[in-house]
Amino acid sequence: MLASNANSAARAYESIDLQSRVEGATPHRLIQLMMERALAKIGLAAKQMVDGNVHDKGNNISGAISIVNGLQASLNHKANARIAENFDALYAYMTRRLLEANLQNDAGKLNEVSGLLRELKEAWDAIADDAGEVSHA
Repeated sequence: MLASNANSAARAYESIDLQSRVEGATPHRLIQLMMERALAKIGLAAKQMVDGNVHDKGNNISGAISIVNGLQASLNHKANARIAENFDALYAYMTRRLLEANLQNDAGKLNEVSGLLRELKEAWDAIADDAGEVSHA
């Protein structure tokens, strides 16, 4: 029972911590937070896949898909339609691969999406936050 209460308290703290980071974040930082959260969920899902924890694996993959969908929805097609279309296709591909990873219990597909997302995040992190209002291409 104590472990359950400790886990519940840890989740509540994590939620409050995330909420406070989001409330004061710039649009640029929000994209970073979303990418970080998706990568964390994919990492957890990969471990849960190995452990045979089907329920939590599915929940984490679903969470990662929701975040990728959020990134896709945040694209600014007016700023540069061609780039936005390319990112839109990439996010759609990531979503498909995450779904396939879940259905086929394929850690390789999780690793593929994680690698793609990590590359995007590295590029996004390289953009100076103080370069003004950055629109998510």
